[in-house]
Amino acid sequence: MADRRARVLAEARLWLGTPYCHQASLRGAGADCLGLVRGLWRALHGTDPAGIPPYGPDWAETGRDEALWQALSHLMRPAGPTLEPGDILLFRMRAASVAKHLGVLTATGPDARFIHAYSGHGVVESPLSTPWARRIVARFDLT
Repeated sequence: MADRRARVLAEARLWLGTPYCHQASLRGAGADCLGLVRGLWRALHGTDPAGIPPYGPDWAETGRDEALWQALSHLMRPAGPTLEPGDILLFRMRAASVAKHLGVLTATGPDARFIHAYSGHGVVESPLSTPWARRIVARFDLT
């Protein structure tokens, strides 16, 4: 399992610098946050994950349809009880909005970090600051 998590992290780092492009999933050419996770899935499993619906770019989208969360729950196991590098993080960007931002945890502790595709920035590694951490609503094990 540790080897597969290391592979997730190594693959995620290869995506750094990929431009942001909504609904894309091509390393070096363009990706959004879901496209990044789809690319990681392909690297580990050889095919695109089935059943993940497309989503709109509005982080403030409201409603009760947690389609992305449900799809991820069918594809991946929940992560363990503690944060571990390689966890797939699902964020809710606003309290009443649908959870639809994803990232990959790269480091824990006081220097916790994660890789994600961020509109206007591309695929970047960011500090998992308190504002980001409090938005995590679910964690998954891609391996």
